[in-house]
Amino acid sequence: MEQKRKVYEELNQFGIHYTIIEHPAVFTIDEMASLDVFRDNPWVVKNLFLRDAKGKRHFLVVMDKDKKADLKYIRKQLGTSTLSFASEDRLTKYLNLTKGSVTPFGIINDEEKAVEVVLDRSLVGREYIGVHPNENTATVMLSYRDLYKIIETHSNQIHIIDI
Repeated sequence: MEQKRKVYEELNQFGIHYTIIEHPAVFTIDEMASLDVFRDNPWVVKNLFLRDAKGKRHFLVVMDKDKKADLKYIRKQLGTSTLSFASEDRLTKYLNLTKGSVTPFGIINDEEKAVEVVLDRSLVGREYIGVHPNENTATVMLSYRDLYKIIETHSNQIHIIDI
């Protein structure tokens, strides 16, 4: 099943209100910012897929697009060993995603509930958050509350921290 369709079906199943913005494939937050439709919009987030030093814990970090990820500070709040970016092989294995398509909707593919979702506290309560629907050719706009609901429904561990 097409990745986007799977996400849209899940959103519809839960009665979540959302808007879809189709666009050319983007692989970085800078490429996203270059698209006219996203220029200067505070609701776009960036997503990082991280692992601990032994590769036993994996984290999907969702944060404001303008913030820099201080991995040492994130690690301290999560109480884990040194964090680094996970390989594309791990991204495929755990979330069935490809580079450039990292998104919290990836947990829909995480049947083992192995990936812990880390949400930036500054996102809490936002009316709109823009994330890819598991493909980098579209952005789904939905509320923080509804995004949280989807993650919670899949039973992945959730951390809300300051980034």
